[in-house]
Amino acid sequence: MENKKKMIFNVLFLFLVFAATIYGVFHGEDLSEIAEILKTVNSYWLLPGVACVIIFIWGESIIIFYMMHTLGIHLKKWKCFLFSSVGFFFSCITPSATGGQPAQIYYMKKEKIPIPVSTLVLMIVTITYKMVLVVIGLGLMIFGRGFIRTHMYDIRHIFYLGTGLNVFCVSSMLLLVFHPRSILVKGMELLEKMHLMRYKSTRIEKLNASMDQYHTTAVYLKDHIMVLVNVFAITLFQRFALFTATWFVYKAFGMSGTNAFVIILLQSVISVSVDMLPLPGGMGISEKLFSMIFEPVFGSALLIPGMILSRGLGYYTELLISAIFTIVANFTIGRKHK
Repeated sequence: MENKKKMIFNVLFLFLVFAATIYGVFHGEDLSEIAEILKTVNSYWLLPGVACVIIFIWGESIIIFYMMHTLGIHLKKWKCFLFSSVGFFFSCITPSATGGQPAQIYYMKKEKIPIPVSTLVLMIVTITYKMVLVVIGLGLMIFGRGFIRTHMYDIRHIFYLGTGLNVFCVSSMLLLVFHPRSILVKGMELLEKMHLMRYKSTRIEKLNASMDQYHTTAVYLKDHIMVLVNVFAITLFQRFALFTATWFVYKAFGMSGTNAFVIILLQSVISVSVDMLPLPGGMGISEKLFSMIFEPVFGSALLIPGMILSRGLGYYTELLISAIFTIVANFTIGRKHK
């Protein structure tokens, strides 16, 4: 019952944010003019953009397949693609992408994959997924100050916030993996002394149970350093594949003058900025940041059409593809065990 209420809330929240985003983007705009501009787009350039989205989803499935293999669990690649699709679909429709991994664990359990194993794999996927954003964010802050001043000065504070939140998230996860129990126990004792949390003996029991999983993750990482390096490399390729979709949108309008590196990096900046914000798919804020930093690239006339196609590929196409394969997963995953 509680899960149903949570799902209803997430769906309603998604539609509310979507409606607000549509209003914010198109309010005061000439819709017929936008439609006419979109008709002039060279759709052949959008096909590689769709391929980028598929590569993005496929990339995580390769990571899942690879890591499961290192743990002695042999899965078919198409099932790993379904697991990946499930994760992206529920991440797209839930605030801060919180619904993706629980859904993946549920479907993996239907395939008789032990929960500790699926949790370990997905925890490492999350760490490397966030770590790519941390590398981009810190890299720009340290080595790309000129780029920040030239291309994204007006949104630098949001970018710094997004980078800081991602650094905090990755640091916290690594801290919990390698020094879990003592830190959390001391933290809970402090909160109890400050009367911010009531003492409960069951809380320690739950903590001990969850810490076993963190310990397993730590042992795995220490014994499989090259696995982590390989997963990070795949994740880097995966994420930049999705960022590249915006460059194909740029070419679809027959434009030139801005090189691919700048466009791809600007799109990555949006991802770094919005990834940790409590909005499904970064809806609303992503469109706002796009309009602020891509106007010099697309120009005022093509900015809204460019935003529509870029977000259409980077979020809505991803949502559609992952939704289709989530339906497939619902009818195929775990069927042979029944």
